[in-house]
Amino acid sequence: MNSETTDRTETPMKESLPDPLDEHADPVLRLLAVMARLRDPEHGCPWDLAQDFRSIVPHTLEEAHEVADTIEREAWDRLPSELGDLLFQVVFYARLAEERGWFDFHDVAAGIVDKLIRRHPHVFGGERETDAGRQRESWERLKAEERAGRGEAGLFDDLPLALPALVRALKLQRRAARVGLDWNSHFPVLEKLEEETEELRGAIEAGDRECMEAELGDILFTLVNLARHLEIDPEQALREASRRFEARVRHMEARLRESGKSLADVDPETLDRLWDEAKRALSKPCD
Repeated sequence: MNSETTDRTETPMKESLPDPLDEHADPVLRLLAVMARLRDPEHGCPWDLAQDFRSIVPHTLEEAHEVADTIEREAWDRLPSELGDLLFQVVFYARLAEERGWFDFHDVAAGIVDKLIRRHPHVFGGERETDAGRQRESWERLKAEERAGRGEAGLFDDLPLALPALVRALKLQRRAARVGLDWNSHFPVLEKLEEETEELRGAIEAGDRECMEAELGDILFTLVNLARHLEIDPEQALREASRRFEARVRHMEARLRESGKSLADVDPETLDRLWDEAKRALSKPCD
């Protein structure tokens, strides 16, 4: 157990919490009470007591991905449970902070309420705006003012390094486009993609591993840019490509099981034939 988990101070909630076992209590307050009990130094859970801010980050990311997966699968009956798991992560962070006297769950909730009201003057203020484009401009202007207030003057200062690479590339490009660092259409991006592909080919022919990685990175970055210009979500496009690949392989496995075989049992020619069959059976015309 590191110093973060042992240096705990008890700070009172802004309102008293109910008994965690009281089924008639407000569910949010009950959740906070459950969290407080789990972190109780004398009667809590050893695993929860051993956690700190960094140790639960992987769990937070996992829960967020499970929410996304549930939505992707349209498993709506499972969504409340998955959202609850994600909410628990927020409550956990807030409890850790409360123990240190920094802030608590109420401060987190109040902060996001204030931010949403501040960023929607066309809804909560005197401004009325129905044009989505101008609403977006207003939103970005308010965000820029907030960044400036935090001393984040650079265009990319508040973009987390820990974002998934595909997501961060898209955000970088969107920010750059707002100040004019952008192509005027998708056709120049296609030409850039061809240029980067040729450069990768040259790096491969030269056997230069460092250049291969750099050129491949440029291709991926350009593909994200192309997706942005085509108004296609690159994450969704890649997810769909992966889904198609998975469906085709499952089709091949099913065909082979009919004769008691697996993918590892057949030669490359048979794999090619089964792949073509799966594509014909499952693909749309553009696939």
